[in-house]
Amino acid sequence: MLSRRQKHILLKFFSLFSVVRGYNILVVVIAQYLASVYIFAHDKPLKSVLLSLNLLMLVLASSATIAAGYIINNFYDSEKDLINKPRKTMLDRLVSQNTKLSFYFVLNFIAVVFASYVSFKAVIFFAAYIFAIWLYSHRLKKQPIIGNIVSAILTVTPFFAVFIYYQNFEKVVFAHAIFLFLLISMRELTKDLENIKGDLALNYRTVPVVYGEKVSKVMLTVVAILTIISAAILVLLFKIGYMYYFFYLSIVLLFIFLLILWKSENKAHYLILHNMLKFIIVAGVFSILLIDVSIVLNRI
Repeated sequence: MLSRRQKHILLKFFSLFSVVRGYNILVVVIAQYLASVYIFAHDKPLKSVLLSLNLLMLVLASSATIAAGYIINNFYDSEKDLINKPRKTMLDRLVSQNTKLSFYFVLNFIAVVFASYVSFKAVIFFAAYIFAIWLYSHRLKKQPIIGNIVSAILTVTPFFAVFIYYQNFEKVVFAHAIFLFLLISMRELTKDLENIKGDLALNYRTVPVVYGEKVSKVMLTVVAILTIISAAILVLLFKIGYMYYFFYLSIVLLFIFLLILWKSENKAHYLILHNMLKFIIVAGVFSILLIDVSIVLNRI
């Protein structure tokens, strides 16, 4: 049996894990490595990619920066989250705001240290990334449309770091990036619809608050159609191996998404839509394995 102190420490750990969304960071780490092996550095020996210290440092720097970003976002959104996510917020509040801020600065410092192993340019890149996350959390996220676009850009930035490192400028890389960007933009707008109650209460100028739910649904429909088109382009114009199964599934799910969207009226409905998009994103990460298994086998 755990002592009372041990239980308290364990609860604090789970609280901090909830704040930094450790499960999301794990998915990003896996995605960065899979993207490096199959897309960014597909022409390099497998071992040289997996055992690259520079890649490891970029991944660790990304993870630390993302964790710090979740902390500062949680710090600024604590009142709004109490309305939109009361259960999660109660767990998050087991760790004091001062402790969270301390971790925020420590994680950002660690990220810069990891980046410094790669190059001075990497330090500049992550310093700018850290500042952009703070600016988004502090001001930009309360602005309609701009906040959504910036959030989507910040989400794909860790992949941009690896992309710059390997300097792979093939068209297929940009095609994947556009699909991911559009999908994340959909998720951000869906989150705004889901959290409209808290945004209204605390005067967050999101798209649903400023323009209404109907306009938000129209915008989501347009972005969804663009996402479907980008998925179709990836299937028809690029060699993506068996990953086309994922894009066909995505197209079907996005059409279902649109059907549900126009019948949605409350938070529960929007939560279903949000979870659908999260499923597509996570499935997309692991479907990278389907691009071509033989490529990996031949590179061992």
